[in-house]
Amino acid sequence: MRRKPDWLKIKLPRGFKTSQVVGLLRDHGLHTICTSGLCPNRAECWAAGTATFMIGGNVCTRSCRFCNVATGRPGPLDPQEILDIVHSVKELALKHVVITSVDRDDLADCGAGHWASMIRTLRKECPGVTMEVLVPDFKGRPELLDMVLAEKPEVVSHNLETVRRLTPDVRCYATYDMSLSVIRRISESGIRSKSGIMLGLGETRDEILQTMDDLLEAGCEVMTIGQYLQPTKEHYPVQAYIHPDTFAEYAEIGRKKGFRFIESAPMVRSSYHAERHAR
Repeated sequence: MRRKPDWLKIKLPRGFKTSQVVGLLRDHGLHTICTSGLCPNRAECWAAGTATFMIGGNVCTRSCRFCNVATGRPGPLDPQEILDIVHSVKELALKHVVITSVDRDDLADCGAGHWASMIRTLRKECPGVTMEVLVPDFKGRPELLDMVLAEKPEVVSHNLETVRRLTPDVRCYATYDMSLSVIRRISESGIRSKSGIMLGLGETRDEILQTMDDLLEAGCEVMTIGQYLQPTKEHYPVQAYIHPDTFAEYAEIGRKKGFRFIESAPMVRSSYHAERHAR
């Protein structure tokens, strides 16, 4: 594994709020992408009293080469998971919530019904709380995505993850065009659409700019760009660490191209400062 440059070295803060979030997650047996995905911003977000909840369990049916979430045969869906998340949102007095999920290709509806129930319950029990949902592709089946869109969360995100050329090497089952079709359907629903990619996988500048254009053509309003960090030596290897100045340049280019919001920096992840995008 490549040695990280100084700008990627972070200090994990501790404090009451961080302990409170960690305690709630442990007590309720909740899963977050903060921990399952080894997010480098998890301590910062927890210190601010926020977390990205992960539904559908913590075992994914896919094995994308960049992702640290466990792969295998998931257990049955647990309806209590929804109630525990609602309780945690109330106890932490959150104003904005991000929800994501593992891929549940083992289920007839790929988990879309569970997704809809999660959003509907949170809306009913926590009025005034805004939501961003980071959804899977549901195998490209529009009727399943529509079940989520019908619940009208403020932001619906689906990550493209990387450029077209690298998608077959980095992602499992998902295709570049399938993901674009998901983003396009979100945009056409009138809900704010969002997507993100990682840099350092071997992409070129021209490919990054083309990806921006493809997202804009699909109607994407919000884009996030961050540095890929290899979770373990078994995962896809980092090809390059991109300098912060280059990320800043891509942010400026994205704004000029027409994204409503663009977050671009080494430590940016899809849910980082997500509350800004729901306003």
